[in-house]
Amino acid sequence: MANPGPEGLLLVDKPAGMTSHDVVDRARRSLRTKRVGHAGTLDPFATGLLVLLVGRATRLMPYVDGEPKVYEATIRFGAETNTDDLTGEVTRRAPASEHATVERALGGITGEIEQLPPAYSAKQVGGKRSYVAARRGESLELRPVRVRVDSWEVRGWDRDDLQATITCGGGTYVRALARDLGRAVGGAAHLVALRRVASGRFSVDSAVHADSINDDALRPALDALPAISRVALDEDARVRVSRGMTVARDPRDEGDIAALLGSGGELVAIAARDREAWQPRVVLIDD
Repeated sequence: MANPGPEGLLLVDKPAGMTSHDVVDRARRSLRTKRVGHAGTLDPFATGLLVLLVGRATRLMPYVDGEPKVYEATIRFGAETNTDDLTGEVTRRAPASEHATVERALGGITGEIEQLPPAYSAKQVGGKRSYVAARRGESLELRPVRVRVDSWEVRGWDRDDLQATITCGGGTYVRALARDLGRAVGGAAHLVALRRVASGRFSVDSAVHADSINDDALRPALDALPAISRVALDEDARVRVSRGMTVARDPRDEGDIAALLGSGGELVAIAARDREAWQPRVVLIDD
């Protein structure tokens, strides 16, 4: 049986100045494989957690639960930029608001809200990327999208800089939250620092620096699925599953999706419930 190459879960603490794709490319070189995928990017100026899947584990991406996202953000009041963050040009200035006024306004941008994506974003209008159009001086008509902001935790103030921990759903632009918070108090604001500290059950505390990516940093593919129920297979069932065949489901098995495990605890497949059977959806081993 051919060696499938490195595979598994890789948690990386991205430094500022690198794009998420830079980190993916570094992982490909360090692990000697082309098969590396990510479960969500970060802007180049941002730091923190990137969840990567390597080798055959990239096929698990649809089953990775990265909700909610948790960020440590620093928002500066007094100016708005064309990118909604520190990398852009100032487009408007306004006096900074009282701290208490800003904190009272947080409730208005919490919960299910409509958010206008930044002009410099990957959103598409008529097949054009918004950031590409913005760089050319074009203005696209972006539409608000519904996002979820679970909570704001104010960690403190440094003059006109609000430091907060924001818990939110995927697809939420934190720099747009900064922009909208400034507008909500009749002022202007932009994002000056951002760090993702968690994505679902994954924490940056368990991540390696981008300079430290190596084979030892790879975790088992099963670690990418902490919220999915586990079902142990005997040898006959393992062989059936490896061939894409259904296996009987124990009435005590929970959930509609399960990770099917071999005798050594290795991940054999992801399966979906099909009446009283488990139907393999993603098979990760050879017969």
